[in-house]
Amino acid sequence: MKTIIQIACLFLLAGTWRPILAFHQPTEPALETGQQTTGYQPGDLVVNFALKDLNGKPISLKDFSGAKGLIIIFSNMHCPFSRSYENRMIALQHKFGSMGFPVLAINPSNPNVHQDDALGKIKERAISKGFNFTYGIDSDQKVTEAFGPTRIPTAFVLQRNGDHFEVKYRGLIDDNPQDAGAVTRPYVEEAVSNLLDHKPVITPTTLAEGCRLRF
Repeated sequence: MKTIIQIACLFLLAGTWRPILAFHQPTEPALETGQQTTGYQPGDLVVNFALKDLNGKPISLKDFSGAKGLIIIFSNMHCPFSRSYENRMIALQHKFGSMGFPVLAINPSNPNVHQDDALGKIKERAISKGFNFTYGIDSDQKVTEAFGPTRIPTAFVLQRNGDHFEVKYRGLIDDNPQDAGAVTRPYVEEAVSNLLDHKPVITPTTLAEGCRLRF
């Protein structure tokens, strides 16, 4: 009888401590449902789209038909991750725009939900920061849904392939949103440099981080 009680106590202890041990065991972060599994992926051809710039002028993918490629970054004004990358977006345009890979920022946020993304606010910040890249407003989010980003910011590097643009990279701009001086992997720069050197993109996808994008 004593042996049976001892065995039962061992089972009870095992049941008590197992979840505690499991709780403290480090695990890899789980991917959110559908994160970076929808929309354009490397190798896909992008369908022409229509946006409006900050002055209400139409923007089309065809407007960039003379470029070698395009750096598209889904961004907005209210997300601190996006704001931390604004200077780096300016730097990307300065470095690669003249080489045939201009930057196009696309804002998919609803200004009725986020006041910082009202057109007037965007214009004020664009002027104060000295944006040197094209800034598009995706008011109905159709373009954003086609690309399928789930986090802000998310970058896409496209390369012109005949009359079409092909996705060559999707994901992070670089590996350090908090500190530009501590970046060790400038993923977008690497991708564009690979393409300019007529080489395959070394890292075609990374998992974007930032503010959750809701439709």
